Amino acid sequence: MNLVLLENKDFTEPEHVRLNGRRFQHLTSINKVAENDQLVCGLLNGKVGTGLVTKLSSQFLEMKIHLDKDPPEPLPLTLVLALPRPKMLKRIIESITSLGVKKIYLINSWRVEKSFWQSPLLNHDSLRKSMLLGLEQSRDTVLPQIHQKRFFTRFVNQELPKISKNSLCITAHPKALKICPFGGNKETTLAIGPEGGFIDIEVETLEKQGFLSYNIGQRILKVETAVTYLISRLYS
Repeated sequence: MNLVLLENKDFTEPEHVRLNGRRFQHLTSINKVAENDQLVCGLLNGKVGTGLVTKLSSQFLEMKIHLDKDPPEPLPLTLVLALPRPKMLKRIIESITSLGVKKIYLINSWRVEKSFWQSPLLNHDSLRKSMLLGLEQSRDTVLPQIHQKRFFTRFVNQELPKISKNSLCITAHPKALKICPFGGNKETTLAIGPEGGFIDIEVETLEKQGFLSYNIGQRILKVETAVTYLISRLYS
């Protein structure tokens, strides 16, 4: 836990918090905190700063909080991701949150199994848990926005043009002839398919909306690896 992520309900006074539960257990058993230790803290969707441990018991700890810094800048990236396998989704959401992605669209695709959309890992609390872990890892406080879109053609034709307006539009596609560019740090909308990639008609639908198709080399990567690799490549 590189940052203690606080919520308004944790405050007992304007500058004092009391923590128990998961964060308390982690701080005492893993971080081995003691009274008078100073920790990096941040308010969810707010400022970052420090917390001085003023009291430590067997059930809770209390800190005096001073928050005066802005969280890291978000990546100028909108990620459009075909819904991956649920267990993989948890890891992906945590990773891309750590990398600073704030706009995420989970979409359907021909190769996405219908059962994936019934997974409890798609509910609000489960996704939020993965995002919180990502924020704690990267010392960020701002939760991403995750949207679920189950109709590919409707989404790409009707919603995606507005979402991707004035951005570099990229489809990651293993059959593409050109390799994905490095760097640039531009406002980008990145579409990544499921295992096996988007089918040809889906790629064509994206191309009609201005998306350029790129490969990432000879190696075929798992989705969770490809997502991290592409983000690192685009924002190196």
